[in-house]
Amino acid sequence: MSGMTKEQKVQHWIDTSDDDIITAKAMLTTKRLLPCGFFCHLAAEKSFKAAIVKYTDEVPPKIHNLRKLAQNANMYKLLSAEQINLMKRLETMQINARYPEYKDALYQTLDEAYFGKLIKETEGLLCWIKVQLEK
Repeated sequence: MSGMTKEQKVQHWIDTSDDDIITAKAMLTTKRLLPCGFFCHLAAEKSFKAAIVKYTDEVPPKIHNLRKLAQNANMYKLLSAEQINLMKRLETMQINARYPEYKDALYQTLDEAYFGKLIKETEGLLCWIKVQLEK
């Protein structure tokens, strides 16, 4: 990303976040539920990284913990309890969906309706982050 302006870097993170939520929807359509959750997490992660660039002018850390990313972006205190709860659920998708011993448990407890709701909640979080970026 060298050679890009700060605004271009922010836009890059937002654009890739938007792509990831589209991918999450495609995964739900094809009933690939755990990848759907993983891409919801990725979309949120990239949106927070856009905020880190905008508010700190630093390269976002190469971490995946949404709560830490929100803290690094100075946004954590602005989040609602529902948004924090969503971030905890998304982190489960990012970590547990990678390991075979957790996949079966996730498949037994979560269904298409859960992931449809997860996408809608993630889209709400992404919109909220974009509003914060416009301030």
